[in-house]
Amino acid sequence: MNLQLKGQVAVVTGAARGIGLGIAKRLADEGCRVVVWDIDTSPFDPASAGFEPAFLANVNVADHASVEKAFAATTAAVGLVDILVNNAGINGPVANVWDYPVEAWERVLAVDLSGVFYCCRAVVPQMRARGYGRIVNVSSIAGKEGNPGIAAYAAAKAGVIGLTKSLAKELADSGVLVNAIAPVITETELFKEMTAEHIALAKGKIPMGRFLTIPEIAAMVAWIASPECSFTTGFVFDLSGGRATY
Repeated sequence: MNLQLKGQVAVVTGAARGIGLGIAKRLADEGCRVVVWDIDTSPFDPASAGFEPAFLANVNVADHASVEKAFAATTAAVGLVDILVNNAGINGPVANVWDYPVEAWERVLAVDLSGVFYCCRAVVPQMRARGYGRIVNVSSIAGKEGNPGIAAYAAAKAGVIGLTKSLAKELADSGVLVNAIAPVITETELFKEMTAEHIALAKGKIPMGRFLTIPEIAAMVAWIASPECSFTTGFVFDLSGGRATY
């Protein structure tokens, strides 16, 4: 257990399943009081998750009013927020830009980019007032490189990087640090929905020759969210097995 994190309140969005759940579990193991935010928290089971959340909130991060309501309920229930992990996101369809459905474009940008903005906007004022906070935004290798067929997702994740760097500079002297991570494809249940060809193609781009795992993401986030990460802000941490070297 990281004693520096013991008792800190950590909000993790999209934490009812998958990568978000893995991050939440690691932060709970480190002694954080973890708040689970998700569009639907019903899949969350404390027994299988391995921890009891400090608070659960159903929240649509793409809806500003929903975020504000969840943040008010969270602070009323558990107090001030020390850590925010913006993990919630959707992939959207696979289509070329000229065929990409307009409604799908708007939805992906709303969840994956505007959602990060709304959550940061809600949490930052009280972090600034206290002179301490850690924000970790989940971007993607697609935000650095751009991937064909998923322009909305890539554009949103590139936007997350730009937002992270801008906000970090705005808060540089405040004690609130803002960083991002850029993972490659990760071993999750979504693999069941992918073709063997797609999986092989994705693995072929990773110099280490294997996929990223959820515990590896969680370990990186736990360090970035801790007081030990004290002189790095506005940075995008690589989780790509050597695919991204910048």
